[in-house]
Amino acid sequence: MKTVAIIDIGKTNAKVALVDLERFEEIAVRKMPNVVVGEGLYPHFDVDHLWRFILDGLAALHREHPVEAISVTTHGATAVLLDAAGGLALPVLDYEFAGPDALAEEYGQARPPFSETGSARLPMGLNVGAQLFWQQRLFPEYFDRVATIVTYAQYWSYRLTGVATNELTSLGCHTDLWNPKAATFSTLTEAQGWTPLFAPVRKAGDVIGGLLPPLAAATGLPSGLPVYCGIHDSNASLLPHLLTRRAPFSVVSTGTWVVMLAVGGDQVELDETRDTLINVNALGEPVPSARFMGGRAFSMLVGDNPPEVSAEAEARVFAEGCMLLPSVPGGSGPFPSARSRWTVDEAGLTPAERLAAVSFHLALMTATCLDLIGARGGIVVEGPFAVNSAYLRMLAAATGRSVLVNRLSSTGTSLGAACLVAGAHIRTGAEALSAAIPQAYVDYAREWQRLTAEHV
Repeated sequence: MKTVAIIDIGKTNAKVALVDLERFEEIAVRKMPNVVVGEGLYPHFDVDHLWRFILDGLAALHREHPVEAISVTTHGATAVLLDAAGGLALPVLDYEFAGPDALAEEYGQARPPFSETGSARLPMGLNVGAQLFWQQRLFPEYFDRVATIVTYAQYWSYRLTGVATNELTSLGCHTDLWNPKAATFSTLTEAQGWTPLFAPVRKAGDVIGGLLPPLAAATGLPSGLPVYCGIHDSNASLLPHLLTRRAPFSVVSTGTWVVMLAVGGDQVELDETRDTLINVNALGEPVPSARFMGGRAFSMLVGDNPPEVSAEAEARVFAEGCMLLPSVPGGSGPFPSARSRWTVDEAGLTPAERLAAVSFHLALMTATCLDLIGARGGIVVEGPFAVNSAYLRMLAAATGRSVLVNRLSSTGTSLGAACLVAGAHIRTGAEALSAAIPQAYVDYAREWQRLTAEHV
């Protein structure tokens, strides 16, 4: 097998990529924004639009290079409720919708303790258990039609094959639904009567079926083409390193969320109030993790067309003590209750100065999260922040450890999903940041850490 098509659904963007398994790199890609529909029962993902994009993308890629298998990776915090006919019993809830917060007190009494699930209590629909709890109580006539529950990556595998499954990395990412130590569903799913609704749990790297004949006819792909179960996107970023790198190390997967996963680090007691949690990796092992909405913060503060990085602008930021203190946006991350503030008048910043200060802020938020999960060893950075030199230098300064940058892909999720395919020639492309770190970066990091200590 030489090529695999990857369906990669992120919170902000969706793509279909083709990965050459011998060269282990993306060779073609199609992208589109992942939109949320505000009409109907509640804000929800437009899965019909995504489905058309997926099929069109598969067809276009296959015309360029023969597709020999399909693998899937998606964002977490999402479950799909299917009726007996295999359609949607309820729309696929946007996890940033605050509706489930209306039942926060009642759900707080029902959910399992952090010690059982490693899943912190999060706002909105970020705990899948909170979504299901809210949907069942507000829309009982719809919920009564639910015949099968699948996690999000496995929904797309199901659409391709007709085989419904669930999978460990998707169940084990702050859902409240899974006990990672016992490798079973949590007491919540049992108490709420949901367990019988969940499709069978399979491994991310299992081939669950072949491409359905009507889809083969529509796309030009071979009927019966192997389709893999699929994987949660943060764990997809971790997987190439898990398979090739010696512990201890950590992976920083950057996108809408910046997710940090520590392998072989110090044993620490995770603080559920600071957005630390246990993920379950593709091998079924618990992994201490932390996260914050770094990509969302960057878009809010800098925009989608940032200026060029400027050494002169960075020097002025240092000289003026220009800092952004946490948190943007609020409600999650290591300082969930803190209100952000600038140490200078932000209106006076040039675009390049603003870029530098925001990049430094995001790097220092990352360093804070890595400390909270006991991370040790090299730090591998993947995704959009891997090309942000200000972020990388400040991360090195704040942690005092080697920072490695994945140069193979703009996002590690697609290549991680390709690792599920037998025979992939896995390589990470992680290169150590070679630039010397001036003392000004270290001094800035220490002062930012001193100022943020009051928010803990």
